[in-house]
Amino acid sequence: MDKNGNITLLANRRLEQKVVVITGGAQGFGSGIAAELFDQGANIVIADINSEKGNEIADLLNKKGFSNKVLFIKTDVADFSSVEEMVSGAVQSFGGIDILISNAGILRAGSLEEMEPETFDLITKVNYQGYFNCVKAVAPVMKDQHSKRKDRFMDIIQINSKSGLRGSMKNFAYAGGKFGGIGLTQSFALELIPYNIKVNSIAPGNYFEGPLWSDSKTGLFRQYLDTGKVPGAKTIDEVREYYEKQVPAGRGCRVSDVVKAINYVIDQEYETGQAIPVTGGQVMLK
Repeated sequence: MDKNGNITLLANRRLEQKVVVITGGAQGFGSGIAAELFDQGANIVIADINSEKGNEIADLLNKKGFSNKVLFIKTDVADFSSVEEMVSGAVQSFGGIDILISNAGILRAGSLEEMEPETFDLITKVNYQGYFNCVKAVAPVMKDQHSKRKDRFMDIIQINSKSGLRGSMKNFAYAGGKFGGIGLTQSFALELIPYNIKVNSIAPGNYFEGPLWSDSKTGLFRQYLDTGKVPGAKTIDEVREYYEKQVPAGRGCRVSDVVKAINYVIDQEYETGQAIPVTGGQVMLK
C-alpha cells in the first residue's frame, strides 16, 4: 500500500527501483511506456524536448505517491551535449541507469519531389543520429556499473518501427532511418554484450491513437491525406480505415503491446541484437 492508501500488487512491480531513461517520453508511445513502467516500480527519467508536456507527465505520475519517482530533463537527442547532460542528471539523481529506451523520433511524409533536403536531414538527425547519441552517452555509465558488479545486466532498447522492417511508400526518410537503427542495434549489441549490456530494437505497428497518427493538423492521417498516399481517400476517416484494414489482428498497436515486448527484452539474459516486431501480423519476419 502506498502513502495515499492505494493498494499495489508487488507481483506487478517487476522493475522495483530500476532506473529507466525514456527519450521522447513526453507524449505518444513514450508517455505511455513511462506510465506503465512507473507502475512496475521503476524510477523514470523522461528526456524530451517538450518541457511543458514532460513536466506535466512527471507531475501526474509522481502524484501517485509511489516510492519510485519520475524526473523530467529537457533533452534534444539530436544534440550530443544535451544528451550527455541528461545522462549526467539521471546518474546524479538516481545513482545509475539500468535501462535506456531510445524512443524519440519524428516523421515527415513525402515523395522524392516533395521532400526537401533540410527535412531529410532533420529526420535523420533525430531518428538515426539521436539513437547513436544516446547510446554513446549512456554506454560509459553502464560499463562502469558492470565493472563494479559483474553479474548485473543492463538494457538499451530502441523503439523502432515496422517501417524499419520493410520499405514505406512516400515515407523513405523515416523508413531509412529506422532501417539504419536496426543496423546500429546489431552492431552495438556485438560491442556491448561483454559488459552484460543487451541492445535490442522493438518494431511496433501503427499506434493510431497517438498524436503521431491522430493529430488533426500534423498527424500521419492528415499528412497521408494531403500527400495522396492513400489513392481515392478524401477524408481522414477514410485514410484511417485504409490502414486499419491492413492489420491482420484488426487493430492498431497499443502501448501495452509494446510494454510486453520491453518486459520480455529486460527479463531474458540470452538475447541481444534483435528487432522484435509488434505489428499484429502486418509484418512477419522471414
